[in-house]
Amino acid sequence: MARILITSGPTRQYLDPVRFLSNASSGRMGQAIVAAALKAGHSVIVVSGPVQVRYPAAAEVIQVETTDEMLRACLAEFPACDGLIGVAAPCDYKPRRVAAGKITKTGGPLRLELVETPDIVATLGQRKNRQQWTVGFALESSDARFRALAKLEAKHCDLMVVNTPAAINAAESSIEILAPGGQVLASASGPKSRLASLVLKTISSQLMPAAPQQE
Repeated sequence: MARILITSGPTRQYLDPVRFLSNASSGRMGQAIVAAALKAGHSVIVVSGPVQVRYPAAAEVIQVETTDEMLRACLAEFPACDGLIGVAAPCDYKPRRVAAGKITKTGGPLRLELVETPDIVATLGQRKNRQQWTVGFALESSDARFRALAKLEAKHCDLMVVNTPAAINAAESSIEILAPGGQVLASASGPKSRLASLVLKTISSQLMPAAPQQE
């Protein structure tokens, strides 16, 4: 059985002490992936942004808020893990400067200068050893398969799970699981619990070594 690091939920990037940039990720898919991994007998570490869902008690959960915090937690945990499933939707941008006090209205436009946050899956993909694997999630609104395959290569992933914005905060979704050559290994629609089981089954068959046969 494997020790799996799973990221889940959104992150927040603060503009001032009370306002932040984020997204509508609910953590439902991450929760389902965690449950499926535990059911399959794996040990699980979850690095989660702010969510309302509850993760299974058997999982070790590390709560974070910002993308940088999520990256630091993952860098600390990943060396002791067999693989990563990057289900989280980290905020891709953060303000170059965070206001020390609450920003007040001036009657005019507010201009923000945003910079990219670190890419967590890509960073871990670059650092994995030959025995480790990484699986990413790509939420795409157009040219989904093409864009997901490009992300698979850029992030050094072994598999990429493709979904659409309809998955956000929904009980059901549709996914495709892509191999590095572009082959669709599996696809399905339905409850996220069912899709999570399919993801774990595909990871097991494609990336995990078979257990030795008993004589």
